[in-house]
Amino acid sequence: MTQANPVTSLIDRLPAVRGSYKENASLAPLTWFRVGGPAEVLFVPADASDLADFLAGCPHDVPVLAVGVGSNLLVRDGGIEGVVIRLGSGFTSVERVGETQLRAGCAVPDVVLAKAALDAGLTGLEFYRGIPGALGGALRMNAGAYGRETKDVLIEAEAVTRKGERVTLSNADFGYTYRHSDVSDDLIFTSALFQAAPGDKQEIKARMEEITSSREDSQPIKSRTGGSTFKNPGGTNPDGPKAWKLIDAAGGRGLKRGGAQVSEQHCNFLINTGDATGADLEGLGEDVRARVKETSGVELQWEIKRVGREAQS
Repeated sequence: MTQANPVTSLIDRLPAVRGSYKENASLAPLTWFRVGGPAEVLFVPADASDLADFLAGCPHDVPVLAVGVGSNLLVRDGGIEGVVIRLGSGFTSVERVGETQLRAGCAVPDVVLAKAALDAGLTGLEFYRGIPGALGGALRMNAGAYGRETKDVLIEAEAVTRKGERVTLSNADFGYTYRHSDVSDDLIFTSALFQAAPGDKQEIKARMEEITSSREDSQPIKSRTGGSTFKNPGGTNPDGPKAWKLIDAAGGRGLKRGGAQVSEQHCNFLINTGDATGADLEGLGEDVRARVKETSGVELQWEIKRVGREAQS
């Protein structure tokens, strides 16, 4: 007796959509590390209504995971069970609201929001020029850089629940702390409203160029890497302990495992040197954590999000 294909069986259980489904979809090309196994099904919704209809009709025993541009995502080699949702062109608009606000779809890259603010002559969002990723991830993790965080500029966000309900969350609803929010993992953000202020375009542009130059000088942005691997134990306190200093002091700079390496340029970044697996990168990260724990007593916490299953041996 021939067994049913499990991927086909899942597709058969999913609701009709206006967007697209893809079975056994490779996720490695969608992440900055370029590693990891496939999604059982990849769903790209046409717009927020399509996403809501899908979630309302998707069986509740089917795992659902939303991903962004994959800048701080490590997909394990066994891939991801269920449906992976990736927002596409229906979530990439940016519009000015009133004199000092911008509304943007959550598939908009952070750098694009910063550029839109510059074009509008609005200041306060320049720090997004230094954050790799899209706005959906920025909302969830309170992304920040160069002295500012998402909590400082967010007014409200639109989201869809696992049941397909469309909701609006205020800034206060997020319960923001350093690189963390208290919102449910089931929420998928679709758009957000940001507060800025009138500014001088030349000054805004100069600040963004300064941020760009700082990133290029200090981070391995041309390598297959993610964002910062570990949270700074001192949070946003400029005088608090920094993850990279602890890693450096523990002898972690340049450390390797398989095709993975701790960046020589900035040792809070892991690099795929060309043939790394997800296991190489995650294992190297754990090696680093162990070294730092042994030498300083500090237990580093992952900032990179690790998802999926280990490869079957």
